[in-house]
Amino acid sequence: MTGHRFAPQILREYDIRGTVGETLTEDDAYALGRSYGAMLAARDGRLVCVGYDGRISSPALEAQLVEGLCASGMRVLRIGLGPTPALYFAAHAMAADGGIMVTGSHNPPNHNGFKMMLGAGPFWGEDIQKLGDIAAQGAWTDGKGDALPVALLDAYVTRLRADYAADRGLKVAWDAGNGAAGDAMRLLTERLPGEHILLNAEIDGTFPAHHPDPTVPENLVQLQETVAAENCDLGIAFDGDGDRIGVIDGQGRILWGDQLLSIYARDLLSRRSGATVIADVKASQVLFDEITRCGGNPVMAATGHSIIKSKMAELAAPLAGEMSGHIFFADRYYGFDDALYAAVRLLDIVARKDRSLAEMRDALPQVVNTPEIRFDVSEDRKFAVVDEVKERLAGTDANVDDTDGVRVLNDDGWWLLRASNTQAVLVVRCESENEDGLGRLKAAVAEQLGQSGIEADVV
Repeated sequence: MTGHRFAPQILREYDIRGTVGETLTEDDAYALGRSYGAMLAARDGRLVCVGYDGRISSPALEAQLVEGLCASGMRVLRIGLGPTPALYFAAHAMAADGGIMVTGSHNPPNHNGFKMMLGAGPFWGEDIQKLGDIAAQGAWTDGKGDALPVALLDAYVTRLRADYAADRGLKVAWDAGNGAAGDAMRLLTERLPGEHILLNAEIDGTFPAHHPDPTVPENLVQLQETVAAENCDLGIAFDGDGDRIGVIDGQGRILWGDQLLSIYARDLLSRRSGATVIADVKASQVLFDEITRCGGNPVMAATGHSIIKSKMAELAAPLAGEMSGHIFFADRYYGFDDALYAAVRLLDIVARKDRSLAEMRDALPQVVNTPEIRFDVSEDRKFAVVDEVKERLAGTDANVDDTDGVRVLNDDGWWLLRASNTQAVLVVRCESENEDGLGRLKAAVAEQLGQSGIEADVV
């Protein structure tokens, strides 16, 4: 049987992702369907949910993916255009054996890829490499499957709305960034109390308004301007496929992932004392201290949405989050990252309290820190740089945590250097109690990067 070889760089840690027409083709989509179908058949699985985002290339990739799944004997439920968490919801709601989302997430318009589930859990790491091996060997399962459309977007939005319990509404600006969350956002805001101003709700795979990545401050400028002009209580933004959230308070300030998680954790722990809350290695020490103060059990984990989901299941944690805006609720929800659901839970918290979101933010201990600072570094170099830094520090008295990359603690605070598993970048974050300390931390990172031949302006 003739096999198929994927470009090796598209088989990532958490998903499959590449440049359309170059490293990722429709043939790849078909081969993925065949290979995933073979893996599912080996587990006696047959039912697969498939969805796609708003990118121009997504419908064609989805069609070939479905062809490959059907040729492997799978029954495919095609949920159509929507956000990635709607695909996750569909897999749970339909008790599917697996699920695949065609999405480029927050990457540029000419990129695309696939996020996968196996049963109710994530599909990542060795699973993805196994897909590549099955494809290369042509070890496919032949069968005669079928595909049928299933309309679940309304049911998904109904489920989102169910966990808004407050008896008052808020004035909220929303920005879908022309991403796949647009239709769901519109349906949701129609059912929520309060006043809602929608930005860039039309799904458009060219992303004409701005790039749909809410971790980049410049992508939130339009939302900040709207919050100010309309005197909104807060603003909410989504990434390209709706699994990551960005938030602006009523004063126009960005709340980063760890600050949001602090607010969620404080509310959760008021009801579930002693619960475990997981955050990634990039999170502020303030968050871990706040979880402890509120009677919870803080756990630091490696960055990566699949890693976090696996860790949540292992520890039976009801809440987890990442700096990147992935927020995971297993408290009253399914445990996957869903930015629309995170938005509902945040609005519910704010609407039930007598303090604004800005006041909640200000109540957290104040430190100075950087956002995620990213430096472009080639795929074949990024992990090597981290290893070089780790090796140099091993010969010093530095306090190093290597959970994920290198996190160094000293009297000034801490700095982190890690390689992204999804992009050709190194990620840096620093935190201190004051600007002088932050400056010294930045200088320390820059010095280490410089010794590895990376010119970095850590600002």
